[in-house]
Amino acid sequence: MEQPQRRRYHYINLPHANTVLNRIVRWLGAQEDPARLGATPLPDLLAELDRSLRPFVEDPPEETALPAADSAAALARLLVEEIEKAAYCGDRLGQCVRNLFECLGLPEEGAELSLRCGERPDSPLRP
Repeated sequence: MEQPQRRRYHYINLPHANTVLNRIVRWLGAQEDPARLGATPLPDLLAELDRSLRPFVEDPPEETALPAADSAAALARLLVEEIEKAAYCGDRLGQCVRNLFECLGLPEEGAELSLRCGERPDSPLRP
């Protein structure tokens, strides 16, 4: 396996990615108009992402973790697009999006996408 992928594997944490996803679900569910959430593709995307991450209660070996993280990242990118379309926005939501991508071994992408979901650029938690 090439070095960048091997290095990325050390940052992948699929069990914690599912924990962060649950925080996103709670944040979205706590919004003032639950019917608004149901009128978007978000519930289906959240469920699909949960199904892809839930089996990992421990970190899998590299040959399993990398494809699983790539698949979850593809879904997470769609999730960000739908969050934007639905105009959900908040510092905590953005932080969770960043954390999700960090757990998928993609911290730079997460730092960019988190801003689209409302994370403040001057947040002390940003790298």
